[in-house]
Amino acid sequence: MGETEKRIETHRIRCLSKLKMFLLAITCAFVSKTLSGSYMNSMLTQIERQFNIPTSLVGFINGSFEIECTKEVKSLMWVYVLVGNIVRGMGETPILPLGISYIEDFAKFENSPLYIGLVETGAIIGPLIGLLLASFCANVYVDTGFVNTDDLIITPTDTRWVGAWWFGFLICAGVNVLTAIPFFFLPNTLPKEGLETNADIIKNENEDKQKEEVKKEKYGITKDFLPFMKSLSCNPIYMLFILVSVIQFNAFVNMISFMPKYLEQQYGISSSDAIFLMGIYNLPPICIGYIIGGLIMKKFKITVKQAAHIGCWLSLLEYLLYFLSFLMTCENSSVVGINTSYEGIPQDLYVENDIFADCNVDCNCPSKIWDPVCGNNGLSYLSACLAGCETSIGTGINMVFQNCSCIQTSGNSSAVLGLCDKGPDCSLMLQYFLILSAMSSFIYSLAAIPGYMVLLRCMKSEEKSLGVGLHTFCTRVFAGIPAPIYFGALMDSTCLHWGTLKCGESGACRIYDSTTFRYIYLGLPAALRGSSFVPALIILILLRKCHLPGENASSGTELIETKVKGKENECKDIYQKSTVLKDDELKTKL
Repeated sequence: MGETEKRIETHRIRCLSKLKMFLLAITCAFVSKTLSGSYMNSMLTQIERQFNIPTSLVGFINGSFEIECTKEVKSLMWVYVLVGNIVRGMGETPILPLGISYIEDFAKFENSPLYIGLVETGAIIGPLIGLLLASFCANVYVDTGFVNTDDLIITPTDTRWVGAWWFGFLICAGVNVLTAIPFFFLPNTLPKEGLETNADIIKNENEDKQKEEVKKEKYGITKDFLPFMKSLSCNPIYMLFILVSVIQFNAFVNMISFMPKYLEQQYGISSSDAIFLMGIYNLPPICIGYIIGGLIMKKFKITVKQAAHIGCWLSLLEYLLYFLSFLMTCENSSVVGINTSYEGIPQDLYVENDIFADCNVDCNCPSKIWDPVCGNNGLSYLSACLAGCETSIGTGINMVFQNCSCIQTSGNSSAVLGLCDKGPDCSLMLQYFLILSAMSSFIYSLAAIPGYMVLLRCMKSEEKSLGVGLHTFCTRVFAGIPAPIYFGALMDSTCLHWGTLKCGESGACRIYDSTTFRYIYLGLPAALRGSSFVPALIILILLRKCHLPGENASSGTELIETKVKGKENECKDIYQKSTVLKDDELKTKL
């Protein structure tokens, strides 16, 4: 019997090792998946400038991750990015529903929230690496190695700057290939975590699995698919949870995808700095929140109904904090000829004739050019020509324009390349915004794991793979596809000056009305998230009156564990009795 106990203990260690290996493999897969996704989202602005396309079209490319489609285009170059994004979406789609369902099926009831929290933490490490990589690539000129960067007259803060977006895609592709290798060596299935099994139990399980496989082959997959779909469709908590997720994802897809553009336009920082700050301030708090949320679920053995309340009220708290971001604003950049007159008076409407004045009417300046300079009077001009500058000294980014007739100052009038800085007050507002964003990210991530457990536990165990997959499908179709497109179109409506292609058509937007941009970027997600609390409150009401299928998982696991432990105790009693009998026989013989 001692050998039997040793085999049971060895099998237990082996099972735990397999589960840990699967956790490691799926976590690495989530890292590579989110690494590629975050890098793609961070490079949207660079792709927009590279191909001179509007934000709505960039949103279409971003949404193509969720779909397989074609569209008539004038240039075939950006279609390669579109097709690559489609293929990436096809490959990454099964990771979430199948991986999470696998953990929920084979982990202990009280351990699965912690394991899912660890996996979701990996899904945060990936974006952190992706954003750091994107920040580095955005700071490197797109044609580096092919042109002399010392001769460039633009800097990363210029809206015409295009970073080396292609370089990061090569790294992401290599990481995806490496993280796929461990899955070839994983077993098809695992015993339930924590259940010590002997040879007879293993044999019975194998027989049951063989019978189940024969049954599936006999009746086909569709026999279970339609009843499962009917059961999920008639599950009000599950359907309401999908509705909440779709509304919330519409808000968060827009906020995450266009946050670098918002920071760049609102606070006047470079795209590289915006991506870097976004990763540093938001992702570590989210990572910590996921781990703490999973530990709380495990430590206090929180029920599904308690988890629903925790997720709802924490989300509401974060939502109320979100409104403080409306106060952390900066004024529009004062650009003469767009939103400011040559006398320095702000003007509300853009009128093309206001680009010219008496000081530059004889300079024959092009009206659609975007080569901004900052005058020593604190105003920005569309170009040195429109500023009336006659001479220049220096080369590259150190060039200084002098004798500018349109710049009204008491001394020598001069200008330097680029838009004028927004001042120290705007930098302070940026710090406040980032701190608030970090606090909001931490609070919301605390609610994420309890909320996700509600999704997993409101379904029957055999429905989880289909349920999680359907949830992912709905969020992508109704949020991942349309959100970047309509949000990008709304952003395009705030454009003040468009770039011009060589053929004369409009290209990428160069400067936005930051006030209207702010209302759209912050206001639309606020409205969407506010509406999501209506079905969330209905879920809380329904949970008070119904019994969830997942609530039996804990008691069932404990019952099986008790039976197995009882069998072990019986084995130990028999072993002890046999030892006593042998001792009595030995004494009799002596």
